[in-house]
Amino acid sequence: MQKISLLLAVTLFAVSCGSSSSGSQIIFTSYLDGDYEVFVMNADGGGVRQLTNNDDWDYEPAWSPDGNQIAFVSGRDGDREIFVMNADGTEVRQLTDSSSDDDNLSPAWSPDGNQIAFASNRDGVSYRDGDWEIFVMNADGTEVRQLTDTDSKDDDLSPAWSPDGNQIAFASNRDGDYEVFVMKAGGDRVRQLTNNDDWDWHPAWSPDGSQIAFVSDRDGDYEIFVMKADGDRVRQLTNNDDWDWMPDWSPDGKQITFTSDRGSDEEIFVTKVRVGGTIRIPDDTYSTGHIGDSPDWGG
Repeated sequence: MQKISLLLAVTLFAVSCGSSSSGSQIIFTSYLDGDYEVFVMNADGGGVRQLTNNDDWDYEPAWSPDGNQIAFVSGRDGDREIFVMNADGTEVRQLTDSSSDDDNLSPAWSPDGNQIAFASNRDGVSYRDGDWEIFVMNADGTEVRQLTDTDSKDDDLSPAWSPDGNQIAFASNRDGDYEVFVMKAGGDRVRQLTNNDDWDWHPAWSPDGSQIAFVSDRDGDYEIFVMKADGDRVRQLTNNDDWDWMPDWSPDGKQITFTSDRGSDEEIFVTKVRVGGTIRIPDDTYSTGHIGDSPDWGG
């Protein structure tokens, strides 16, 4: 994870994260106090508040569907585990407790808020040896269940629930390079959606479930692509010489936000899904230097 300069102007579009608790706010990870912590801000870029404060990294925050809780990853117990807290940062509770790492572009809440999917290497040899798998647990941390089971050097990462809760998209290198796959929420009926010689990863469902955005370096550097939910009609949304990654849909499904290093620092951009025209978010609306990454804008 890198220190990220986030230039954010969210007045270009309203952001909804599920309920009034999160509907006008964005959670993100910031390095402002010397290590990564979870922060929240208003949708207009103001009202920044720090929610976590400890000597380890807290990152990859995710709103619960009702906006009352935030799941996140933390290294505060010696390895990376999934935690949850109230939306105001109170009552932090640890959900997972293993000798391995429970993270990697996770956690992801189910649409009904009853379950959390995450990636873990708890059945592997070590962090660097691979064997990351997709797991799911109840929202209180009970009944952890392994959904995928690949060979020892393969990784299944970045789970994303479909809006109807019936499917989970994820990235996997089980065919030699990372591709986007989808499976039923119970872990069966795994299908490969993309197939090329480059990396396709970080899937994100559109709010209506008809499309999936993802990151691919099939044109030589990481760009944002969109395809139908069945893998058909792949089209490229961004096109530049730098990296674009971490796509997230606006609640109305008309825009996609993403991180890019096409400027002097890594910044947040937005692109219209239909026309594919990328708009650089103005830096005069919100700029505070090394302010963070992994924003969760809901949808």
